[in-house]
Amino acid sequence: MNQWLTDLRQAMRTLKRTPGFTAIAVGMLGLAIGATVGMFSVVKTVLLDRLPYAQPDRLVYIASSAPGSQLPAEFDAAPEFFIQYHEQSKLLEDVSTSNSFTSTLRVGDRAERVRMSWPTNSLFSTLGATPVLGRLPVDADESRTVVISDALWADWFGRDPGVIGRAVWASGAERTVIGVMGPEFRYPSSDTRLWVSSTIKPADIKEVGDFDYPLIGRVKPGVTPEALADELTALARRAPERFGDAAPGYARTVALHRAVVRPLADELLGSIARPLWVLLGAAAIVLLIACANVANLFLVRTEGRHRELAVRSALGAARGQLVRLQLAEAIIVAALAGGVALVLAAGALPLFLHAAPPGIPRLDLVGMDLGTLLFTAALAGVVALVCGGLPALRAARPDLTRLREGGRGMTRRHHWVRNGLVMGQTALALVLLIGSGLLLRSAYALQQVDPGYDTQDIFTFQFAPDRAELKDAPSYARFHLAFLERLAALPGVQSAGLVENVPLDEGTATMRVRTEAAGANPDDRALISYTYSAGDYFKTMGIAVLGGRAFTDADHGSTLGNVVVSRSAAQLLWPGEDPVGKRFQRQNQTGWETVVGVVEDVLQQGFRAKPEPVVYFPLVDTTEKGGRPVSSPGYVVRTSRADTIAPDVRALVREVAPEAPMYRVYTMAGLVEGSMVQLTFTLLTLGITSILALVLGAVGLYGVLSYIVAERTREIGVRMALGARASQVRTLVVLQGARVVGVGVGIGLLAALAFTRALGSLLYDVQPVDAATFTTMPLAMVLVGLMASYLPARRASSLDPMTSLRKD
Repeated sequence: MNQWLTDLRQAMRTLKRTPGFTAIAVGMLGLAIGATVGMFSVVKTVLLDRLPYAQPDRLVYIASSAPGSQLPAEFDAAPEFFIQYHEQSKLLEDVSTSNSFTSTLRVGDRAERVRMSWPTNSLFSTLGATPVLGRLPVDADESRTVVISDALWADWFGRDPGVIGRAVWASGAERTVIGVMGPEFRYPSSDTRLWVSSTIKPADIKEVGDFDYPLIGRVKPGVTPEALADELTALARRAPERFGDAAPGYARTVALHRAVVRPLADELLGSIARPLWVLLGAAAIVLLIACANVANLFLVRTEGRHRELAVRSALGAARGQLVRLQLAEAIIVAALAGGVALVLAAGALPLFLHAAPPGIPRLDLVGMDLGTLLFTAALAGVVALVCGGLPALRAARPDLTRLREGGRGMTRRHHWVRNGLVMGQTALALVLLIGSGLLLRSAYALQQVDPGYDTQDIFTFQFAPDRAELKDAPSYARFHLAFLERLAALPGVQSAGLVENVPLDEGTATMRVRTEAAGANPDDRALISYTYSAGDYFKTMGIAVLGGRAFTDADHGSTLGNVVVSRSAAQLLWPGEDPVGKRFQRQNQTGWETVVGVVEDVLQQGFRAKPEPVVYFPLVDTTEKGGRPVSSPGYVVRTSRADTIAPDVRALVREVAPEAPMYRVYTMAGLVEGSMVQLTFTLLTLGITSILALVLGAVGLYGVLSYIVAERTREIGVRMALGARASQVRTLVVLQGARVVGVGVGIGLLAALAFTRALGSLLYDVQPVDAATFTTMPLAMVLVGLMASYLPARRASSLDPMTSLRKD
């Protein structure tokens, strides 16, 4: 230890005498380590830390599949399945279902729309969660009680312990607060603020086949997902014996049913895991490039001290002592870089988190914790070995014959070491460049997609009026139509309309329908999406009317049964025919709907999704109960001041419904940007690391060639004295750099073939092995390499032969 301390003190003095070298090495490594540490802190918190529930490895997500049916490849369970699983499973300890929605919360004079959930009471026991205050709901509570989150308790009640027993207005009724959960309990989403107590009993099953219940379960110790899936499949297939199979197509769906079971962590984190791992990998590549650069610098430093090292060895210095001397400098540089990295990561991490797409679980918990500090220390140690190991081994075996040579620099047999490092840098930088190029092409392709509606100058919002006179579909329809007239009269508004599910904001529900030509066979019913619209919705959104007409006010005030269908819905139900005037019947309804218009398809879920076949209903439809009330639709407003009209609209909402807060306030341009945020965020982050890698690679090549030029000063002087032209000298040096870059590009292309496949889920309309990208990016890499080679070549060609010969 004393010897190490002595060597470290000597290394510190040596580094102080070369501040330029020290600053460059610490700066490069600090930047690269900082990027890696920052990404690691995100990956650690989001992906690697255990879920904040008791024994999370025993928690599973349960869904359904029915290969061969018209249902999606995977869909949620039905309530009768939940009862079967809850009562009869021998492999589950507990099971629960929950949903997620926004609704009005009112406490005293304060009213806001907050994220709520209406789970079964078994949610808390399934997750192994206990309240920090009060109790959990029981079946006797029915739906009269709520449990609130720690965030709601702090924000709305100032952490008052007296909140237990308080009455709140939540989800349309007055309910009593009975418990407060801890800050780590955030299921089913991180912004859930309140849970309403509920149960599902056999008597509650009025209609089977409502596949809209996502399930989570806690398995008994030692149970595998495969074994549980087999058991649940058998239980679900026995459901018709208990609950009947009157729903059209239900018996066939159950006969084909297969339970889908996977770890809950995979369900919660699966969609975000790959982008985060890709970004961590990109940061690690930049770190490798920086290590290669600094290792090259240390090699140059070692070669410059070869006479000193040879003298030490000749005077009896042991190899271990020479190795320690070199490693000590690398350790100090890596330690300083680790400190710089922590400062950079702490400063940049908030910016990174702010730019990250919404919906990433536990992102608000990311920070520089003890695990991150230990990772930084370990990484700095590895960097010290990587950067100082090779130079230390070279220093341990100095060439004593070079004491009498008087020359400087390494011999040519050692050039391959430095060239190999530059080749590696070039290959790694090319991998990142190709990945960025693929994401850039995907972003461009998405921007060229026609969503079927305009995305500029459109403002959208929602509010949920809660008034005594609003009790059924006709009363809500009159309210919405009257409000639309006042909304359209605001200054600067060109037109206004409404739809229950605004594209890019909410998905549509589905139903089964049959046409008059389909007959009564349940299997002939088509699965189709539906929503409700009114006013000048299609005109406001710029959705083209392809045939017939759009809705008029007369369609909303009575059960005329008029509907508008999308182009793909018309092709699905009446292929090759004019759909205007055709009729269809909904599942479990006796009335018929008549098509009065056909409109263009729209992208509802996002620019990556395919258009869904959609039926647009008026605000009052033909169901036996007079239609489902459309209580809180999305209003859309076409105006040139979409970014500034919100205060005027909010004032109008306060006039007509002072009890209802305005929420989901967006512009369509903002929704478009949000729908692409994951791709653009990954592209931005990967693009920055690619540029950094490219710069570091170019610097590395420049450094190698500069050193070679300095080493070959005498040779170049001789060549020029014998008549070599400056252009020939430049070509000589540039070709040497081109050979290094060319080999690195070849290696990088092979590595990119494997790396880009990890981007598959992020790409759109671009293959992981895209010919244009795999051609353009290597050419760009070669061009940058040639530019980095030209500067040393130019300096070599400007040497004065007499000066270089005299100096040597």
